[in-house]
Amino acid sequence: MSTKRIYLSCPTMHGEELEYVHEAFDTNWVAPLGPNVNEFEKEVAAYVGGGYASALSSGTAAIHLALIIAGVKRDDIVFAQSLTFSATVNPAVYLGAKPVFIDSEKESWNMDPEALEKAFEKYPKCRCVIAVNLYGTPARLDKIKEICTRHGAVLIEDAAESLGSKYDGKHTGTFGDYGIFSFNGNKIITTSGGGMLYCRDEEPIKKSRFLATQAREPERHYEHKEIGYNYRMSNVVAGIGRGQLKHLDEHVSLKRDIYMQYRDAFADLKEVRMNPYPAVSEPNFWLSCMTIDEQSAVKPIDIMLALEKENIETRPIWKPMHMQPVFSSCDLISVSDKPVSEDIFARGLCLPSDIKNTAEDMDKIISMVRSAFRA
Repeated sequence: MSTKRIYLSCPTMHGEELEYVHEAFDTNWVAPLGPNVNEFEKEVAAYVGGGYASALSSGTAAIHLALIIAGVKRDDIVFAQSLTFSATVNPAVYLGAKPVFIDSEKESWNMDPEALEKAFEKYPKCRCVIAVNLYGTPARLDKIKEICTRHGAVLIEDAAESLGSKYDGKHTGTFGDYGIFSFNGNKIITTSGGGMLYCRDEEPIKKSRFLATQAREPERHYEHKEIGYNYRMSNVVAGIGRGQLKHLDEHVSLKRDIYMQYRDAFADLKEVRMNPYPAVSEPNFWLSCMTIDEQSAVKPIDIMLALEKENIETRPIWKPMHMQPVFSSCDLISVSDKPVSEDIFARGLCLPSDIKNTAEDMDKIISMVRSAFRA
């Protein structure tokens, strides 16, 4: 086994992050909130084209608050993409809502608008939809937004994996009524842990900040009329985010290079397909993924185990939420006899996509994948 670890995706620090962190220490702003938090919110909102943002402890917290502000209550139906990480839908369950999962389309691996239409036919009272931009690839956000508007439903855009991606020239996270960003350790930029709630309007963001600071009323004493949460971002980690944000476009460019290198290297392997993306989109290519034809003798686990022996990290595709034991009672809406999300999960894997991979690292990964199909 190689002694060098090649990661799926891990933090890349540049130096500016430490300057903001030092500033927080020098001014003793080490508690939650402070100048770095305020500026990070403004800088992210400006980056995606204006609006307002609330810096929080996680992307999950951002989804939770978005659902609360959207008015989701116990026993309400919430439509959510099935092919995603559980954090997309867990907050709906926190509120006692009932998830109904929407299958993916082959063209983007994201929420199928046709299946979404079918879901509204079956559950016409649904008033909230959570769409995801999986692995940094934008969903068909224009169509999904149009469907939600027509049915009077709030659209929460889970852009946790897609900061820096664009759809039809517009940044992801800005198509929904609310947008969600994540700065977890393996994301395109990181604060070590953290997230952000985005909205074009200021009032919902003010409400989110209020709820995220224990819903304390503006009184001299501690007054609470609503249930609140301890969800605000630390001024220290916000400093990391400010330094990281300066390099977001650079990170996106490097991630794109990795995807294109894999795509070109596997172009002659008829059994292999890279994760697709809509022609009008510009993904951030957070993770490069591949699927293998069902008839192939090579399976995703074969490649994952071979790379693992050489200390190279891979990951299965997200297991669809409707296949998870905890959500076994939830409905799935699909327009395919075999759900697309199940097929992608069965045939796919995530390839090492760390922007610090050297040319030698990439050559090694590519060579090992190709050799699996020559065995």
